[in-house]
Amino acid sequence: MESAPSTCFLGWRLVGGGLKCSQVIVRFHPSPSRRLYPLSCKMRQRNFSLQNKRQQAKKINIERPTNVNFEPNDDSNSNPSNLVEGSSLDSSEETDSSDHIPIIVEAGYLEEKGYDISSQPNEAKSLHHDTVDSAEGSSHSDDENSSSSFPPNDILSTTKYGGEQHTGINLQDLIGMIRNAEKNIHLLNQARVRALEDLEKILSEKENLKGEINVLEMKLAETDARLRVAAQEKIHVELLESQLEKLQDKLQSRVSSEERQDINNSVSSSQSDIVNSFSPDLDSLRAENISLKDELQVLKAELGNIRETYQRVQMLEEERALLDASLKEFEIKLTASHEDVSKISSLKSECTSLYEKVEDLQRLLDKATERADQAILVLQQNQELRKKVDRLEESLSEANGYKLSSEKMQQYNDLMQQKLKLLDERLQKSDEEINYYVQSYQDSMKEFQDTLNNLKEESKKKAEDESVPEKPVEFWSNLLLMVDGWFLEKKISVNQAELLREMIWNREGKICDAYMLSKEKNERDIIATFLKLTSSSTGVRLHIVHIAAEMAPVAKVGGLGDVVAGLSKALQKKGHLVEIVLPKYDCMQYECVKDLKALDMPIESYFDGRLFKNKIWVGTVEGLPVYFIEPQHPAKFFWRNQFYGEQDDFKRFSFFSRAALELLLQAGKKPDIIHCHDWQTSFVAPLYWDLYVPKGLNSARICFTCHNFEYQGAAPASDLASCGLDVHHLNRPDRMQDNSASHMINPIKGAIVFSNIVTTVSPSYAQEVRAAEGGRGLEATLNSHSKKFVGILNGIDTGSWNPATDPFLKVQYHSKDIEGKTENKEALRRHLGLSSANARQPLVACVTRLVPQKGVHLIRHAIYRTLELGGQFVLLGSSPVPQIQREFEEIRDHFKTHKHARLVLKYDESLSHLIYAASDMLIIPSIFEPCGLTQMIAMRYGSIPIVRRTGGLNDSVFDLDDDTIPAEYRNGFTFLKADEQGFNGALERAFDHYTNDADGWKELVLKVMSMDFSWDSSASLYEELYEKSVSRARSINRT
Repeated sequence: MESAPSTCFLGWRLVGGGLKCSQVIVRFHPSPSRRLYPLSCKMRQRNFSLQNKRQQAKKINIERPTNVNFEPNDDSNSNPSNLVEGSSLDSSEETDSSDHIPIIVEAGYLEEKGYDISSQPNEAKSLHHDTVDSAEGSSHSDDENSSSSFPPNDILSTTKYGGEQHTGINLQDLIGMIRNAEKNIHLLNQARVRALEDLEKILSEKENLKGEINVLEMKLAETDARLRVAAQEKIHVELLESQLEKLQDKLQSRVSSEERQDINNSVSSSQSDIVNSFSPDLDSLRAENISLKDELQVLKAELGNIRETYQRVQMLEEERALLDASLKEFEIKLTASHEDVSKISSLKSECTSLYEKVEDLQRLLDKATERADQAILVLQQNQELRKKVDRLEESLSEANGYKLSSEKMQQYNDLMQQKLKLLDERLQKSDEEINYYVQSYQDSMKEFQDTLNNLKEESKKKAEDESVPEKPVEFWSNLLLMVDGWFLEKKISVNQAELLREMIWNREGKICDAYMLSKEKNERDIIATFLKLTSSSTGVRLHIVHIAAEMAPVAKVGGLGDVVAGLSKALQKKGHLVEIVLPKYDCMQYECVKDLKALDMPIESYFDGRLFKNKIWVGTVEGLPVYFIEPQHPAKFFWRNQFYGEQDDFKRFSFFSRAALELLLQAGKKPDIIHCHDWQTSFVAPLYWDLYVPKGLNSARICFTCHNFEYQGAAPASDLASCGLDVHHLNRPDRMQDNSASHMINPIKGAIVFSNIVTTVSPSYAQEVRAAEGGRGLEATLNSHSKKFVGILNGIDTGSWNPATDPFLKVQYHSKDIEGKTENKEALRRHLGLSSANARQPLVACVTRLVPQKGVHLIRHAIYRTLELGGQFVLLGSSPVPQIQREFEEIRDHFKTHKHARLVLKYDESLSHLIYAASDMLIIPSIFEPCGLTQMIAMRYGSIPIVRRTGGLNDSVFDLDDDTIPAEYRNGFTFLKADEQGFNGALERAFDHYTNDADGWKELVLKVMSMDFSWDSSASLYEELYEKSVSRARSINRT
């Protein structure tokens, strides 16, 4: 075989006679519920000698364990030292009491068969104890027939079909089960790697045996040739004998009997000599032939054994396929459980916030009630005091009536007067307290009433009739989606839908008034009201549809999501109708989508020779109407818990591209521009012209934007046929054939060829990719289509990135008052545990993905060089490359307690905002950078960029010391060569400027914060390209 198959052994036992194995065998017996767990095992390398290869090949045997006892073990069986006497297996067994899945670690069996397991006992013990410990720590869950009970606080989870069910376990049990399952998966993956390596060794030995067979076959061929030569010599001898007989006949007629007798004697003697000379050779050849035949029989027998072994290997591969399927099923279930946990967490947070609001209101009410009770109590005390005063006054009047003149009576009278004064004072105080408590009660009741009134007013405001100019963009987007839903559900005609879309597009007051009048009615009445408005309506603006794999913030991986959202909002502000079509990922941020709902009418699209249904969802994202496509495909294309990185990404996104066009066709849309992005939706261009223009979707021009030519999505040409495109027609050098491999299809190349407009994300990057180094094999294609290729610098969403309104900052600030930067710098230092002794100490930051493209060697160098120059350094980011991630984790641990350096190896949205606001400088030492947004965000927050002059960095950052650049455009520090010397020069110049010219640095900060990096100018350039392309198409159609 050319390559070793990737497989694993589950429920089988592979025994090799004469093979030495220093690892124990990990065996999983399938449970009655048919739940299979992934398993990996590794065998030690076998040292085969040439003398015993045949013997080892014969001894390979595959056995399936039989008569397995699925009874659960007690605590004593979990001890590895407890062995069953008389058994052929010396094993430790830990059984899941609910699923009856015993995990057996076999060691004694190998020793009994004569295998050497003593070479690495620690490794075997480690594997044994890890397996047993992970089994002991796993949570047990009963099935439907189990009588075990769980705690009463069962979790109500939501199934993927929208129903509700009780999971039967609490959150902690679920988390424990997930963690233990992950541990088992980790152990099993390690074991599977070991098994794969062992299988590779077996296959290499098989190749060696094949080589020996070939050598023996060559020897056999040589022997056959020698036999053929001997046969020819034998024929020659027979010919000589026949000639001799003829000569004897002639001699008999000529010579006498005596002479004939002499001649016969001489001839017979010569004949016997010749025969005798050939006899030894013939005997040796016969003997050699017999030995070769014996060897051939032996080889045939060995070849038969090898074929049996090969058949067994094939059986193992089939078993591996079944196990892989089971592993995927388990991973899907694990993903579903993660989703349930996340949903439960979100619900808990919502419940917590609601409980907090209720508790606040309850506290206010309790305070008011308590103050009222106190007031009532004081009032009762006051009444009692008044009664006492009345009684004293009566006593005093009686005393005055008697006119007692005695000294005691006078003293008593004085005492009574004093008591009266005290009672009057207490009465006055009690009145004041009563008034205070009454006032407090009234204030509390007023506060409570104000809170209720505010809540009522907020709810009323949502239902109030606003004027047309004040309606938010979400209102118009919802109207547009509602009309599209009516059309797809066959409730209105194509013409009616187009007229209503144009009225919504133009934001006409009459359609707003019609909706406000009929919104309380049923859907049929609303439709009837809207149809009365469809007398006439025309529009002149562009209808633009973006088909993309990302959109911020609902589905964002990189800069692509920011571009789609930012450009769409800028075009919408210019009055164009902008819609976005996205895949409905299971892992997207659903809380960012407003009014998400599914349409009743599914869309069918072609793929792999048949039609598949697609569920269409609609909603608004930051005021933009968005369509989400959920394929009803058995492969669950977008139900993978991640956006990219799947082995079938080519099929996933070619399916989505065709489904998106099918949605536009069946929705009756007539867009002016269809804008697709990167290779994931580059299939739209050839699909549109080859398949959908003939079907009637022919109003649009195609615009394609490549955000990074590093990723091209090339795949075998045959994969293109799945979405219905003609491979023979497109696999040509002038169309979609990859420039470096004729058997491959390049989606990016296809989009360049079939699009009317081709753009990339900065002018400098557009020049770089037309050269061999930057084009990644597409430079020839780009040069041949250079007339329609242009670079437009991206912008940033200045609404989201605004230090004056940023909620993640400690103190908001703006370009005319930057004192808040100092307070944010102090807040970041406290948050990360950095020293705050010197407020003027420069803080250098880096916010990036740690990939080779970003210049990780210069980022690493920057940490140490910044500290040498007396600054502080903060890094925020992570790496998908394990080696780079481990390297920076070591650096992080080294600076864990350092006063001036901190590395945060993850992405934290809120922390990134604070770093931009707090940092004095931000480094971007990229090897290549198509555009880059961090340098624009940094300047927006007053952080000075230090960048390498490449791609979009070269178009947005200009060196402060470059006299060839006008002074108003100089906004940072740059270097050209991607080495430490070049970076040091830029960093040292920045430190010198910061340290020695504080006023100049402040002016620089104010200048960069005032620069405009919004989408307005970039959107105008796209708008110009759109209009030119559409006008050319319309003029051609008129002619």
